[in-house]
Amino acid sequence: MFIRTESFKQYLRLYPVVSTLIALNLLVHVLTWVPILGGQIFNFGVGSNYWISEGEWWRLFTPMFLHGGIMHLLFNMFSLFLFGPELERLTGKVRFITIYAVAGFAGTFATYLLQPLDYLHVGASGAIFGIFGAFGALLYYGRRALPQLRQIILPIIVISIIMTFLTPNVNATAHIAGLIAGFLIGLSYFHPKRIVSWKKKR
Repeated sequence: MFIRTESFKQYLRLYPVVSTLIALNLLVHVLTWVPILGGQIFNFGVGSNYWISEGEWWRLFTPMFLHGGIMHLLFNMFSLFLFGPELERLTGKVRFITIYAVAGFAGTFATYLLQPLDYLHVGASGAIFGIFGAFGALLYYGRRALPQLRQIILPIIVISIIMTFLTPNVNATAHIAGLIAGFLIGLSYFHPKRIVSWKKKR
């Protein structure tokens, strides 16, 4: 289910939204390495509660495309590469984008509401947790019908939540808010008829 066996061309063709998101994140990160320009891009897009309060509303979205380092980027993009395709296939392009974007926004907005004014943050983790939340909604409707998904995704969600609070310098607010947002959107997308249809396709 989450084992990727497609060729590079097949992956791009089958999962265009996931592929585009990964490409954008990689491109932005490479651009942040460019002298002078890179610093300007990072400073313009970082999630800054202070500057959001001053009216720079785009910072509610831009942190989703910035990362604090190569390992931060690779971890998030690997998660998107692994878990995004199945959700894109199930929901379609527009609904997948909705889950990803709204979950990412929810993480940033919750950070703005709950963290100090001088708090800074970057990363796609809120959106990634939104994907996990959407799979959680799928399981909510299909507990018994989807044993394979349950065995895989539930431990991943639990471990991810635990690691959120054990790992230093992690924006736990964004993680949990993204997870909740993805779950709530998933509840509106995954009704029982879609569960049956999905199982037959598998």
